[in-house]
Amino acid sequence: MTDKASIKHIKHPSPTSPEQRAALMQNPGFGKVFSDHMVTMKWTAEKGWHDAEIKARAPFSIDPAAAVLHYAQEIFEGMKAYRTKDGIALFRPEENARRLAMSAERMAMPAVPEDLFIEAVETLVRTDADWIPDGDGSLYLRPFMFASEAFLGVRPASEYIFCVIASPVGAYFKGGYKAVTVWVSDDYTRAAPGGTGAAKCGGNYAASLIAQAEATKNGCDQVVFLDAAEHRWVEELGGMNVCFVMDDGTLITPPLGGTILPGITRNSILKLAQEAGLKVEEKPYSIEQWRKDAESGKLREAFACGTAAVVAGIGAVRFRDGSFSIGNSGDGEVTARLRADLVGIQRGNAADKHGWVRLVK
Repeated sequence: MTDKASIKHIKHPSPTSPEQRAALMQNPGFGKVFSDHMVTMKWTAEKGWHDAEIKARAPFSIDPAAAVLHYAQEIFEGMKAYRTKDGIALFRPEENARRLAMSAERMAMPAVPEDLFIEAVETLVRTDADWIPDGDGSLYLRPFMFASEAFLGVRPASEYIFCVIASPVGAYFKGGYKAVTVWVSDDYTRAAPGGTGAAKCGGNYAASLIAQAEATKNGCDQVVFLDAAEHRWVEELGGMNVCFVMDDGTLITPPLGGTILPGITRNSILKLAQEAGLKVEEKPYSIEQWRKDAESGKLREAFACGTAAVVAGIGAVRFRDGSFSIGNSGDGEVTARLRADLVGIQRGNAADKHGWVRLVK
């Protein structure tokens, strides 16, 4: 097989019982409980993609010299499957496939063809459908790829493994949505022009962890990264994109340009904002302007958006020399509306005018 899916089903020897599964899904947290199966495929320069299987989730056995352990050739995606009145749904999976391909190109890795990516995801969702929670929960899906070739030379690997695993998750914010507090990092940057900022690779997240720890130490939920050149322009949070709602009905978000991850939630929110009558501007926005606009009242709301949290209002901003609040420090009207519009589409409770929802057959 070369770049064509023919996923072999290998029977799970001891799947989780319904009683055990129900107990695990009572309070799954985020990314701590996993479904029974995983999909794996291999790639080599000679064969392309081959040996596609769905089987019991289990540890990998890799050589100590596997390239991923030394040179971090690794990329991943994050997406969700939802239980709706029409069946099981995915939200814009084609965009996840395309972004993984873009990440692969930047990291000198082979692309997973879009149809192969979607077949792998849908196969796992169908097989582990019983792990999709009811209500506000969802099945978080983690497609990822890593270099498995054993060698210590500095070059792109010639062997890779692609895998999809799944984790049932509840609502990101227990007890309802809440505004978050963010910390502006003075000492660390997430990405620089020419770097890997637009790729969804593990190295970006590893580099952000010390800044996130600093945010937590200062009582904040997330870290805000500024640009690497001037350390002035707001780029994104540790794991989410950021948007600003002004008093004249304008929504501002930092522009993509190689240093910011092109979020699928971000893209969807911008379209919904335009349809709601907001003027959307993708332009640089400085931390000084953020503070000035918040203090004057020109900035009415700010929010972060991403797959895990969907849309989270930003209530306060802290930094080394002080802090400031935004609006009423709670969930703003526009933030709440955009979140409701997006979640309504994802869960099949609102019209899907854009064809974003894909039912899993």
